[in-house]
Amino acid sequence: MTLSSETPGPRRQTSVPSVPSAAAVLSGARSRDTAHPARAFTPAAGRFAPTGLYDPVAALVRERLWRGLLAMHVAPRPGEVIVDVGCGTGSQALLLHRVEPAAHVIGIDPDPRILTVARRKAEGAGAGTAIDWRQGMGDELAGTLGAGSADTAVSSLVLHQCPLPMKRAILAALHTVLRPGGRLVLADYGLQRTRLMRTAFRVVQLADGRADTQPNADGILPSLITEAGFDGVREAEVVSTVTGSISVYVARRAGG
Repeated sequence: MTLSSETPGPRRQTSVPSVPSAAAVLSGARSRDTAHPARAFTPAAGRFAPTGLYDPVAALVRERLWRGLLAMHVAPRPGEVIVDVGCGTGSQALLLHRVEPAAHVIGIDPDPRILTVARRKAEGAGAGTAIDWRQGMGDELAGTLGAGSADTAVSSLVLHQCPLPMKRAILAALHTVLRPGGRLVLADYGLQRTRLMRTAFRVVQLADGRADTQPNADGILPSLITEAGFDGVREAEVVSTVTGSISVYVARRAGG
């Protein structure tokens, strides 16, 4: 199914598009952040931009629209545990808290500086103690939270920044941390269907590196999510932006 370059809004998808095999091995250097010397990761705003620019840049890529769609598919409920992996400055975690204040939202990110921004943002929104902010890597969730500890796992604009082995490791960790029947909702750059979107996506590739981002542009995420053991994987939304199209994927852990 093709997303027309003339269509500015989201388009719902009823099935997963044809994607390449997730067995392809790609390699890419990661940028190392001195604030977290034990592990390497790409900062939220990319390799070249300072952390403080993340929110202004995100606002340019129709952030309110796709974050709202992600929250809609999460449909948070009172008492459930929702973990936001790679929470960045906390925008998605705060939105989920606003939608359902009685849900327990946990925001996890490896960058202590961006978590400081998230905490300040939460305080400014009157939610200073409502969200549990934790420092940690996405592939270490079981150690950070415990297996089967979350009802819903979300992540936004994280996987396109990761090498293929790390994409797999994060998705496997998300599967482990979810309870049987738990929901996964991801928003990230997915299959770039048109020449316009592929051209626009070059800005992201400049910031985050082609080796890590190209598998996303080729449409690999649904295949990787399925490989990680999730059921009912589908691309639920596609939003065209000035930096390429962002997809919302939904899936469930079997059981429950």
